[in-house]
Amino acid sequence: MKQIIKNDWQEILEEEFEKDYYKNLRELLIDEYRHYQIFPKAEDIFNAFNYTSYEDLKVLILGQDPYHNVGQAHGLAFSVKEGVKVPPSLRNIYKELNEDLGVKIPDSGYLKKWTEEGIMLLNTTLTVRAHQPMSHSKIGWEIFTDAVIKKINEREKPVVFILWGNHARERKRLITNSRHLIIEGPHPSPFSANRGFFGSRPFSRANKFLEENGIEPPTWQL
Repeated sequence: MKQIIKNDWQEILEEEFEKDYYKNLRELLIDEYRHYQIFPKAEDIFNAFNYTSYEDLKVLILGQDPYHNVGQAHGLAFSVKEGVKVPPSLRNIYKELNEDLGVKIPDSGYLKKWTEEGIMLLNTTLTVRAHQPMSHSKIGWEIFTDAVIKKINEREKPVVFILWGNHARERKRLITNSRHLIIEGPHPSPFSANRGFFGSRPFSRANKFLEENGIEPPTWQL
């Protein structure tokens, strides 16, 4: 089968790529990309996997679906490309990160450096039509990403799952392995950040857990 992902995720998800729902999803996406403006670019769909291997994974941050405006989405949840205005939710994440760990607030919203520290930035839906949020939420992606979460749940090495907002928190049911840590709370969007996201200290909690398990924590620097 054609290599879709460039690291150990390819073998781990091989069976998923062969399932009927995924083949149907793939056909639908070919049609969608042909007839509509879809984000991210097709070659960026699996960047969350390409940038953070299964073996190197330390923290999974779960988002909902890609940014739906031009030039934003590039396959990593919450991240935007260099030169793109930092979205409000990410500004709030930076604010909490600064309060929690003293990390300097960056000018850029490009989070690729996090992925190099073992932080996976995964949306539950991996594509979207331009200017139509959640337009691809019912086409099969959530079956796929639920399977991904189950694979991470099976891991021997502990992982921190960060679930912000009700959509991500629904995936808590898939995380049954007691060796992992779940950090959940309100979404960092301006609509809900003041309801308990600010002051929740998710980054230091994640790092403390990893250190206690003999895993070098991320610096979270950008």
